[in-house]
Amino acid sequence: MTLEQKIGQMILAGIDGTSIDQATRTIIAKQHIGGIILYKDNFSDLSGSVKLVNELKKANKGNPAPLFISVDQEGGKVSRLPKDFVAIPDNAKVGRTDDADLAKEMGALLAQEVRIMGFNVDFAPVLDINSNPKNPVIGTRSFGNNAKLVTKMGIAEMNGLREGGTISVVKHFPGHGDTSVDSHLDLPIVRKTTEQLEQLEWIPFRAAIKENADAVMVAHILFPLIDPDAPASLSKVIIGQQLRGTLGYDGVVITDDMTMGAIAKNYGIEDAAIRSVEAGSDILLIAHGYDTEKKVYNKLLQSVKSGQMRESRIDESVYRILSLKRKYELSDQPVPIPSSIDALNDDIRNWIDLLK
Repeated sequence: MTLEQKIGQMILAGIDGTSIDQATRTIIAKQHIGGIILYKDNFSDLSGSVKLVNELKKANKGNPAPLFISVDQEGGKVSRLPKDFVAIPDNAKVGRTDDADLAKEMGALLAQEVRIMGFNVDFAPVLDINSNPKNPVIGTRSFGNNAKLVTKMGIAEMNGLREGGTISVVKHFPGHGDTSVDSHLDLPIVRKTTEQLEQLEWIPFRAAIKENADAVMVAHILFPLIDPDAPASLSKVIIGQQLRGTLGYDGVVITDDMTMGAIAKNYGIEDAAIRSVEAGSDILLIAHGYDTEKKVYNKLLQSVKSGQMRESRIDESVYRILSLKRKYELSDQPVPIPSSIDALNDDIRNWIDLLK
C-alpha cells in the first residue's frame, strides 16, 4: 500500500445526505478512507438505505481494502436504523433483567439488523457504568450503576454481536459514566485517580480485553489527576501506558468523534489528530465535515513526509486495521435489498416480551 492509502485506512468519516455525492466519492477515491459512519440523517427507507451502503462499497472498488461500514446502533435513544425495524429498548431496561442470555440475544438481534443493511461495524456495547445520576449523555445507555452488572451484560452483548458476524466496538474507555458534561458539547473533566478507575470504570473494559475485544473507543474526557495535558483520546498515558500497556490491549483503538465540542472547542482538530495517533490511536473518527476530513488526512500525510511522525507508526495501526478486516472477511460485495424483515421483527418482539 502507498503511504496515502495507509493514511486513509486510519480515517473513518461521516457523509452528508441519503445518497452518494461527489464529495463522498472523492474522500473514498482520493483520500482512500478506511471506513464510513452513517447517522440517522443518512437513512431513508429500508430499500434506499441499503442502496446507499451498496453505492459506498462500489465507490471503494479502486482501493486495496474493503470499507468499514459502521453505525451507532445501541438500542433505546441511540438507534439510527430506519423505522422499518421494531425499536430495540435501551440497555438500562435489559440490564434490569440481570440476564446475560437476554443481553447476548440483544447483540445477536443488533447484528442481524446491521448485517441486513450491509453494515459490518456496530459501535456497541456501551461499557460505561452509570455511576453519576446527573450524567447528561450516558444514563439509560448504560446497563446499570455497578461494575458487575455492566460487565456481565456488556460482554454478553459483545459476544452476541461477534457471533452474529458484526465487529463490535466497546465504549467509551476509560469510562464515561461519571461525567456531568456532554462531550458532544464541551470537555468533561473527571477528577479520579488511576486507582479509582481500576476499582470501577476499568472493570468492564478489562473483561472485554480478556475476551479479545475487536475494537475500543476512547472518550474525550480530561482526567487531570492522570494526565493534566491531554484528554483520554489524545493521551499517551491513558492510551499508550494504560490501555496498551497496563491492560495489554493490542487491538484496534478508535477515537470518539473528533468533531465533537470536547475537541473542536478546546484543541485544533488537525493537531489533535496527530496527538491521538502519537498516543496510540489507530482510527480517527471524523463524523462531520468533508473539509475537516481532508484537513486531517493532509495533516497526517504531511507529518509523515516531514519526518514528524515515523511511517512505522502508521504501519502499526494499518496492520491492526487490516487484520480486523481480514478476521471478519470483510467484502465490498453488495448486499441484496431485503424483500421483508418481518421474521426479524417478530424475533425482536418475542425478545422484548422476555424483558418484562
